[in-house]
Amino acid sequence: MFTTRFEAWVRRHAERLMSALGRLPVTPNQITVVGTALTFLAAVLIAAGQLLPAGIVLAFAGTFDILDGALARSTRRSYPYGAFLDSTLDRYSEGATYIGLIAYFVAAGGPLQRWLVLAAGAALAGSFLVSYVRARAQSLGFTCETGLFARPERIVVTVVGLVLGGYIPLVLYLVVFLLAFLTNLTALQRIREVWLQGRAQRLARERESKAVTGGQPVKP
Repeated sequence: MFTTRFEAWVRRHAERLMSALGRLPVTPNQITVVGTALTFLAAVLIAAGQLLPAGIVLAFAGTFDILDGALARSTRRSYPYGAFLDSTLDRYSEGATYIGLIAYFVAAGGPLQRWLVLAAGAALAGSFLVSYVRARAQSLGFTCETGLFARPERIVVTVVGLVLGGYIPLVLYLVVFLLAFLTNLTALQRIREVWLQGRAQRLARERESKAVTGGQPVKP
């Protein structure tokens, strides 16, 4: 959903900052781990009902998701393991956030408790599927970049829900239902994108086969 131009602007300024700080004894992996630890802290605050502090901490943790990659690029320390660690810890971070929400809804009770817990679980499953579909598709040689709710959008919406939800609980409720719907919609969008690419490849192979055989069936 975020435009390519905006992403490029954020990446460019983050890389400039990291170039200036590149001499500090900090590695991209260390930044990744610190960001994950902050997200875990935000999850604990959510479970404890401290929604506003949790939103602030989660927003701060989100900046580490940008800075680790920027430092790796600016210092030319981009390694496959770093990308693997970043993606893996991102899943832990998202899992912790949604588990914190589930714990909060269970403790809060109320007439919507069951539906909010189910929605948070659906949002967790959808978030994991969005990332899994992309990773699996790319491992098979497909391009998989479409979808409304990638990780940056999910973080922004969750932060907004937490910050405002401390004053207006209905906002957080709506955000959780929105996440449950849009994360799974995004996963389906990516599944469809890969299906279209797979069908195009299959049709291209069939045309090539017909061209080779002159349109006649190949004898076994």
